[in-house]
Amino acid sequence: MLSRVWSAAIVGVDALKVGVEVDISGGLPKVIIVGLPDAAVQESRERVKSAIKNSGFGFPVRKVLVNLAPADLRKEGPSFDLPISVGVLAATEQIETDLLNDFLFLGEVSLDGTLRPVAGVLPIAAAARKLGIKGMVVPEANAQEAAVVAGLAVYGCKNLQEVVDFCAAPQDFQPVQLDMHREIAESFQFAPDLKDVKGQMHGRRALEIAAAGGHNLIFVGPPGSGKTMLARRLPGILPSLSFDEALEVSQIHSVAGLLKDRGSLVTSRPFRSPHHSASGPSLVGGGSFPRPGEISLAHRGILFLDELTEFKRNVLEFLRQPLEDGFVTISRTRQSVEFPAQFTLVASTNPCPCGYFGDPIQACSCSGRSREQYWAKLSGPLMDRIDLQVAVNRLKPEEMMRQSTGEESKSVGERVNQARQIAHERFKANPKIHCNAEMKSQDLREHCALDDASRNLLEAAIRKLGLSARAMDRILKVSRTIADLAAAPNIQTNHIAEAIQYRTIDRMQ
Repeated sequence: MLSRVWSAAIVGVDALKVGVEVDISGGLPKVIIVGLPDAAVQESRERVKSAIKNSGFGFPVRKVLVNLAPADLRKEGPSFDLPISVGVLAATEQIETDLLNDFLFLGEVSLDGTLRPVAGVLPIAAAARKLGIKGMVVPEANAQEAAVVAGLAVYGCKNLQEVVDFCAAPQDFQPVQLDMHREIAESFQFAPDLKDVKGQMHGRRALEIAAAGGHNLIFVGPPGSGKTMLARRLPGILPSLSFDEALEVSQIHSVAGLLKDRGSLVTSRPFRSPHHSASGPSLVGGGSFPRPGEISLAHRGILFLDELTEFKRNVLEFLRQPLEDGFVTISRTRQSVEFPAQFTLVASTNPCPCGYFGDPIQACSCSGRSREQYWAKLSGPLMDRIDLQVAVNRLKPEEMMRQSTGEESKSVGERVNQARQIAHERFKANPKIHCNAEMKSQDLREHCALDDASRNLLEAAIRKLGLSARAMDRILKVSRTIADLAAAPNIQTNHIAEAIQYRTIDRMQ
């Protein structure tokens, strides 16, 4: 007998519908799986056989042929265990088949029939709704994740027996219900507070501008000056994720397998901090079945690279295209996938190998040649893509002993939200732009017009610092954000002057 059960496969952060066809015929007892399955799918033969037997059902002592259609799409992972199990039970008439055409099945099956969570359930649920699928049957641990998608009935089951019971009497089961808008509104994001930072007013101001405009930022200073401390307080002043942004971020984390045991939705902006030994593929993503890397996991959030010059130069060069385009494309022989990567890059580094160049307290022991080689690790095109380059000095003893605290993150965050709202109104006609840092050339011409005095000041800075056209655009974007923080309708000379001050590395070289 022939049966067909619907499932899905992940391609990048999208999902494609897969038909799991099971045919039982005469011949030697064996299970054959075709349709470009990987090793994990091939191994499901033994898992499915044991799960069906240990759940009290019979496994046919005949030839079982499983076809995963379309046949030219690579299938990977254990998520096809459940649809294959249901297909075998349907082909042997041990399960009701009336609702199989309206539901999508997904999940890993243990040897005793227990359902285990799998990765990628959220994008599959979103695709199922678009395809007109009535509902999904998933492991109980994945049910809340799938239920984020409105308009799709999601049923979570603990084991194979519950799946059979559901197919026999679906009216006895209740779909999972979630009010995700409410959960986002009530979510609490813990982040270190800016009030813990003593002094460093220049660094604090840079953080505020970076948060308000989504600008890339690098702190340059000696060891112990507070570079990392400042960077880790940026999430506390960023605006909360909207529901659409949270759904977008959660789909990426779902594909990476980071939602299986963490609930239904990512409700706070990601903060990713890979070690400086990270490889290029770990940053941009990759693998024979492409998976998102750190820059995609930081989508709509922050990618923090501590000790930037310790990263290999060729690894850092991988960042150039995503920083400019907001996505990364990974090409393989059989497929090409695109991962979103709109993130804010925050980095920190010492000014020289010993760390004390320009430090008023301790003298630098590095030669001019060693400093040149040190900065040569960072290419000019990469540094052009960093809007804010900020020098951070060590605190004086009297500043360290000061008892007073700085302005808290809550009040800074309120100013950031107001500036973001101004930018949101500005870009209403172009929903692809979420903040000033994402403006393109045509947007700069429209929203960053300069008067004569501002233009002359910018021209003088370009000549003196030898700035590239890209660096000039960065200055204009930062100036627009500074004007938004001041609620100024137009960019003024003082806004341009402050933006130029954030080209520290350009002035050092």
